[in-house]
Amino acid sequence: MTGADTVSRLEQYRRAFQKYASAEKENEKVMTKDDFLSAIAPKEDFKKIQKEQYELLYKLADRKGKDWVTFDDFVIFQDLISKPDAEYEVAFRLFDINGTGKVTFDQFKQVLSSHMPTDAVPFDFDCDWLKLYIGSKEGHHELSYHEFTQLIKGLQGERLRQEFKHYDKDQTGFILPEDFKKIILDVAKHKLSDDVIDHLPTLCNLYTGNKVSFSSVVAFHNVIRNIDMVESVIRKAIDASKEKKITKADFLKHAHEASRYTAFTPMEVDVIFHFAGVDDDSGVLGLEDFARVLDPRWTQSKPVEQAILPEKEVKEKKRGALWQIIDSAYSFTLGSIAGAVGATAVYPIDLVKTRMQNQRSKVVGELLYKNSLDCFKKVLKNEGFTGLYRGLGPQLVGVAPEKAIKLTVNDFVRSQFTNKQNGEIKFWQEMIGGGAAGASQVVFTNPLEIVKIRLQIQGEQAKHMPDAPRRSALWIVKHLGIVGLYKGVAACLLRDVPFSAIYFPAYAHLKKDVFHEGPDHKLKISELLMAGAIAGMPAAYFTTPADVIKTRLQVEARKGQTTYSGITDAAKKIYAEEGFKAFFKGGPARIFRSSPQFGVTLTVYELLHQFLPLPGHETTSATTPSPQKIASQIEVSERGQTFRSTNALKMLLDLDYRFGVYQPIKKEA
Repeated sequence: MTGADTVSRLEQYRRAFQKYASAEKENEKVMTKDDFLSAIAPKEDFKKIQKEQYELLYKLADRKGKDWVTFDDFVIFQDLISKPDAEYEVAFRLFDINGTGKVTFDQFKQVLSSHMPTDAVPFDFDCDWLKLYIGSKEGHHELSYHEFTQLIKGLQGERLRQEFKHYDKDQTGFILPEDFKKIILDVAKHKLSDDVIDHLPTLCNLYTGNKVSFSSVVAFHNVIRNIDMVESVIRKAIDASKEKKITKADFLKHAHEASRYTAFTPMEVDVIFHFAGVDDDSGVLGLEDFARVLDPRWTQSKPVEQAILPEKEVKEKKRGALWQIIDSAYSFTLGSIAGAVGATAVYPIDLVKTRMQNQRSKVVGELLYKNSLDCFKKVLKNEGFTGLYRGLGPQLVGVAPEKAIKLTVNDFVRSQFTNKQNGEIKFWQEMIGGGAAGASQVVFTNPLEIVKIRLQIQGEQAKHMPDAPRRSALWIVKHLGIVGLYKGVAACLLRDVPFSAIYFPAYAHLKKDVFHEGPDHKLKISELLMAGAIAGMPAAYFTTPADVIKTRLQVEARKGQTTYSGITDAAKKIYAEEGFKAFFKGGPARIFRSSPQFGVTLTVYELLHQFLPLPGHETTSATTPSPQKIASQIEVSERGQTFRSTNALKMLLDLDYRFGVYQPIKKEA
């Protein structure tokens, strides 16, 4: 477990404790029994597993026997049930009454007997099976934790054998269907759907006769014990089937491929298909048929696939394709407006940056500008306020598709790399996503950049050539043609790919690690703006050399200025004529432009979503989870908590589904 994981889990435990703890003892918040049960089994209806059974976990959490649980107790308990062998640890601590790290025969008998219901088939503690683990009565062997885990794992099978023998009084090897149902309910009710439970007596119809053999009982038990592998084989077999349905032969084939040795007997496969096909005797079944066997939550009206489908996905399916088109157009329109506002806000800085990067030392006459500030003042003085926005039109025309494709590609690539189980993505994968986004936008940015740059330089050229005609954006496009519009595209890629590869991962980690974005912390507009600005600083500065080369290649050189034939030629000549510092000309202006631009864009996007919501559309942003998404994340977290708690009781429930009507056992003196 990494440090980051530890902090994350501890924070989750703290939130759960603060949410449910309702009492106060000794000047600190504590959990009562009901608080604790609500925290470890949120929204549990206690139908499959009784409330008293979860109270077994409360007894473990209440380490000091004070009848309340402190935050430290809660953290220790959560750490316990998060262990891979939690179900064995919990069972061992329950049987190890004195906390010595050993379980004696008397403790084992005392705990098992006191937690079993009075009407249960009594367990024979004098059986040969138990003697193999503990020895004879005269000198019982004390079991260590690891020895105990082997005993408890095999105990269910021994109970099954003893119960079958109890009902098969004539030793015929067969029992009545209703007795079979009692046996299976005792050891596996919590693992079965109500549909399977109702059909348990029908096992006698699997073969000829009206009774259930011991072989059939063992076969059914083995299926339930290995239900995870059953599900794995079923899913692989169905995925490989064109019709998405399989036969017994298909199951056996994939089961054989999935295991080095034979995993399931033909009788066990018959059992699986018998209970999955109660409504379909064709012998060709799909995942919806097997769901009644695989998922204990299955009901006739709510199959497993629909039961676990998020509410948002259900709504989207109902809305249909037309709504998705409207939704996409809505987001695209708001993104275009936000992008246009962001570009306009920083455009004067972009113009200054371009003028500075195009300034060369080997020109006819003296240098026009001393620095970025001097450039800004002279543009304002010589060309007026509108001069600062020369070339803005083409920029606004292209900013919509540019931002749309950039954000879409980044999200798509990230989604392909993101782990579907835990939502994690590695840093190098984030960089690939950002780089791919940067590469895709060049289709739009290169033509726009070359038109914008030539319009930005016109005001500067007017000082040297007063009679030079002012060209429009349309004239420049016609003059350059398709090929000319993509002049310097390699340099554009050299700039945009690393920029996005740096920017997007930095932006994501700033939000998560610095501003702590999460389900319970929606970032403020100022935090979004800061995250965007800070992420843009290194991305903008480190890609300035590529931007300088791109500008020089795309600007039409005046008479007497150096011309360049490509990236390498430009780099060599710039270095030879102007030195290394020339590669960072306009660097400060580029930072002041690129850093706030994306922050402004996202801020405007957030405000537009809030003030111009689409009817039936959640008020969300590209960076902040919606209330529905937060609720979904909380629901997933709560399901995970219930799963861990249920898993911790697994070995005890396997002894008897009614195990857990707790009777206090005094510690031995």
